[in-house]
Amino acid sequence: MLPKVDIPNTPVHHAPPPLIEVSGSHREMGHQIGEARREQIQHSIANAHVLIEQTYDQLELTWDGARIQARKYRPFAEERYPQYVDEMSGIAEGANVELDDVMALNAMEAVTTDALHLTRCTSFAVNEQRTADGHTLIAHNEDWIPEDEDDVFVISARPKDEPPFLAMTYGGLLPNVGFNAYGIAQLIDSVYPTDSRIGIPRLIVARAVLSSRRISGAIGRALVPHRAAGYNHLIAHESGEMYSIEVSARRFEIHHGTDGYLVHTNHYLDKQMKEIESDPEELISSRVRYFRANRLLRQNSAHTIKTLQAIQKDHVNLPNSICNHAIELTDPLDREKTINAMVIDVTAREMHICWGNPCQNAYHTYHLNA
Repeated sequence: MLPKVDIPNTPVHHAPPPLIEVSGSHREMGHQIGEARREQIQHSIANAHVLIEQTYDQLELTWDGARIQARKYRPFAEERYPQYVDEMSGIAEGANVELDDVMALNAMEAVTTDALHLTRCTSFAVNEQRTADGHTLIAHNEDWIPEDEDDVFVISARPKDEPPFLAMTYGGLLPNVGFNAYGIAQLIDSVYPTDSRIGIPRLIVARAVLSSRRISGAIGRALVPHRAAGYNHLIAHESGEMYSIEVSARRFEIHHGTDGYLVHTNHYLDKQMKEIESDPEELISSRVRYFRANRLLRQNSAHTIKTLQAIQKDHVNLPNSICNHAIELTDPLDREKTINAMVIDVTAREMHICWGNPCQNAYHTYHLNA
């Protein structure tokens, strides 16, 4: 047992993440989200504005420039997924902000050419072979800038023309980490390909996966043509099928959880994907987290919600640990932290989510009432 340490800049949240229930058309749902979280959406836009200003020397980009760049991606999104552009339009209307600002938030990785390295997210999963109750469980630590931690919330959505879903998001970002009523669940981790291009933004691609009714549909949506780049999509189904789909703009590889375990962080695992990975030497901490999570996961063949939560609290290689901490808060391009952590029981259709670092904050349970 490693000794417990006091870690600075680790906020404690005494309330659960807010739950927002929405329904109707995509524009109506977006408007409901915008109205309900207006302050948080405006806050996240202001945070992004400051972040761009702070990194001007590295990025040579202003917020107006980011908005202009984001507009280049919009036609590709409108052609393939107009419903999610409608969601963003509704969010903008409900929050009294401009669509260009919401679009820039959702295309941030693209417009900054991945200079904002989110190199510390961790995702893992176990199916009925490796759980005490025969359920399929997936877990994710979401790492991002600490200023956006206060903007985290949970969405329970009943779209007019798509499956109901439960997902986590923050600020003005489209929901994408969660699960739907058809037993499809998704976690995403940023990866860094060199073949990025103007196309459908990654967050919109990930949002589309939540609308899937079958495993093949979920994978197909992750690989939609004209995508701008890619994430790793960890996709699990209530049947116990688990996949890690490593994606770039033009390539992909699918890993299957054949032994009941699956782990991914922020670097490519497949040989052909490694060939197009940008600055792999900057992703050492991602590899450490991958091996650490893999080792911890495989020490148990009868996992529960609590055993996965224990892995999420791990501090080996602090501050760049699975439970990631922004201790110094100095370099604007290198100060991400875990702003929430969740374990999803895909079989039971429930999310156990912790707001902030899981080493200091409690988990709260949300159910999908489909």
